[in-house]
Amino acid sequence: MNKTELAAIAQAMVADGKGILAADESTGTIKKRFDSIQVESTETSRRDYREMLFRTTEAMQNHISGVILYDETIRQSAADGTSLVSLIEQAGSLPGIKVDQGAKPFALHAGEMVTEGLDGLRERLVEYGTLGAKFAKWRAVINIADGAPSTACLNANAHALARYAALCQENTIVPIVEPEVIMDGGHSVERCFEVTSAALNALYAALDDQGVYLEGTILKPNMVVSGTQHAHQAGIDEVADLTLKCFHACVPTSVPGIVFLSGGQSDEDATAHLDAMNKRGPLPWKLSFSYGRALQAAPLKAWGGNAAQVPAAQEAFAHRARMNGLAALGQWDASLEAGGE
Repeated sequence: MNKTELAAIAQAMVADGKGILAADESTGTIKKRFDSIQVESTETSRRDYREMLFRTTEAMQNHISGVILYDETIRQSAADGTSLVSLIEQAGSLPGIKVDQGAKPFALHAGEMVTEGLDGLRERLVEYGTLGAKFAKWRAVINIADGAPSTACLNANAHALARYAALCQENTIVPIVEPEVIMDGGHSVERCFEVTSAALNALYAALDDQGVYLEGTILKPNMVVSGTQHAHQAGIDEVADLTLKCFHACVPTSVPGIVFLSGGQSDEDATAHLDAMNKRGPLPWKLSFSYGRALQAAPLKAWGGNAAQVPAAQEAFAHRARMNGLAALGQWDASLEAGGE
């Protein structure tokens, strides 16, 4: 483990005004997104779409610090033969890779999930390192329901995240640890706060047990929000205050950065929440974004599989990246969404 290199990569991932593009959708997930715009999901169409994003110069150079890739994507080349990893590097961004193999039903715990993928992970990380990956991502799924999450579920997922993180650092790859408390359901924002706190406490206890170097990690959590079916939807300020209260209590100050998942929030809500938290600084960690859908929904719709629409799609991506880059600095304002920059 090269601690100096790990710390340097982690700091670059949360550079001022920059965040991470999550382009690690599985083949099944991106097919659903392509279905929504009536585009056939093929290896070529997936490549063309992602190449379009990675060639968006303003977004990539100014607002994107890294890109999380899928196994297929990290091996692909652009239409002109340039590897997609090279396109990312040429833009000054870091290539990363999703390494978990998905959340599966947790035995003897109905409705709960545990993420698989530790078997063979050391060897896969060695290969991904040779392909250019500087960081990796592993996502745990925590559902809120009556009696859930159980302590067993929280501990099993925390243990898996910690073992994954240790294997990454063994290979001088920075681990993004992602314990996602799912926002679907009828739970209150207070219940989300309680579960998120429990998940983070379990995570950092497990990382400590495994000897993981926190300065060479990045946390990718949910925000503390109301369940989608709850009668009261917490506002921007309440979400910001509760999320920061949770982090101050649960996230060690040695963690260099926290990059949020959007978790089904609207594009603008995800930006507004991030901005509100950064306006409450100074904070012990950098707060930024690691958005997938909240960065990609607008360009995907603008593109529609039509090569003539690539410039419009790239502008849509650049706009969302710019808005979130400002939010990461606490400098966003809703008036900018109308193009009044």
